[in-house]
Amino acid sequence: MDLSRRKVIGAAGAAAVVTSVPSIPAWADHHGKMVKVGMSMPQTGPLGAGGKAALVALNMWVEDVNKRGGLLGKKVDFTVYDDQGNPANTPGIYSKLLDVDKVDLLIAPYATVPTAPLMPLVKQRGKLLMGNFSFQVNHKVQHDMWFNNSPWNDAEGWFAGFLEAAKQAGAKTIAIAASDQEFGQNLANGVRAGLDRTGLKSVYDQNYPPTTKDFSTIVRSIRAVKPDVVFVASYPGDSVGFVNAAHEIGLGSQLKVFGGGMVGLQFTPIMVNLGSKLNGIVNYNTYVPGMKAEGIEDFFKRYTPRAIEEKVDPLGYYLPPFNYAIGQMLEQAVNATKSIDDKKLADYLHKNTMKTIVGDIRFDALGERSNPRVLTVQLRGVKDKDTDQFRSAERQVILHPAADKTGNLIAPYDKARKA
Repeated sequence: MDLSRRKVIGAAGAAAVVTSVPSIPAWADHHGKMVKVGMSMPQTGPLGAGGKAALVALNMWVEDVNKRGGLLGKKVDFTVYDDQGNPANTPGIYSKLLDVDKVDLLIAPYATVPTAPLMPLVKQRGKLLMGNFSFQVNHKVQHDMWFNNSPWNDAEGWFAGFLEAAKQAGAKTIAIAASDQEFGQNLANGVRAGLDRTGLKSVYDQNYPPTTKDFSTIVRSIRAVKPDVVFVASYPGDSVGFVNAAHEIGLGSQLKVFGGGMVGLQFTPIMVNLGSKLNGIVNYNTYVPGMKAEGIEDFFKRYTPRAIEEKVDPLGYYLPPFNYAIGQMLEQAVNATKSIDDKKLADYLHKNTMKTIVGDIRFDALGERSNPRVLTVQLRGVKDKDTDQFRSAERQVILHPAADKTGNLIAPYDKARKA
């Protein structure tokens, strides 16, 4: 019997595809034989490549936990809708998950923009929500049952290493370009607020529409003011466009550091496609080869062949291990409390250290990491059209934090591009 199900529904006017991976027939749900876990995840659209890779990891956890007997002796049923990375779709999807699918546990979609609209809903419903690489979505809502899997906490955790690199390079001026949506603005506002104590003077500050495709005008404007540092807060498509424009037009020989908060430069297909254009960029990351945590190497040994078979990110360093960790944290909390009650699980997650393949995770009062571990790396020696090169720690040298540091900044940017 084929136990997978696939449906198409309307979600805020857009088609949403749901894939369910139950281990027993759907009729058993009426007899309380399953614990239902539901979420949306971008599988199409600008965030789709990352979302599909993350789903490989989540499906691995579902299979693993079911082999161990499930949760509370019940098999886990996993339902996923494609939100297309569109924030207009997610409230409708999560209302359906709760009201129609009657899921027990919720996982948030990947990224800040699709997650932010859900926060009032889950708070009103009193539901636990396991976050998925979003940024400051709980800052205003302050829901006490939100828990983010990402290795960052506040904005400073993202840019501290970048600004430290700028200081080391003797930079005096900075240009900021940020997507005009929640993620980009949250990050850029943090940088703006921190300029006084860094001694950097802003000489260019531009928000651009998230629909922007051509970044040549922005790059030319930045080049004209000759900044020492360029900080970009962007989503994957923007990041690619910005790197290509900077490579074609140039940012000036005076430039010392370029990068910052560019999402997408951690995804293997994008890295391979950009190739040597990445050299010299200083950007945030979450995992690079060589970092140690119990179970991480075994995870990648199992992930890689599945990812190749499913034609998604074959290395999967960015999202997949952290998505597997979501499942691990849910499993630990359910087993410890012997319950799927949202309040009991939230209380346990607040009070205990979670053991995961990405290391120990502890949460603060707002459900963000109280032990953040965001990396600042400099890309070096990257060749064109070579996937396997990124298995080497030499291609992404960790500059920050000190505990993970593997090398020193090379500056100015033109020198680093040739290193």
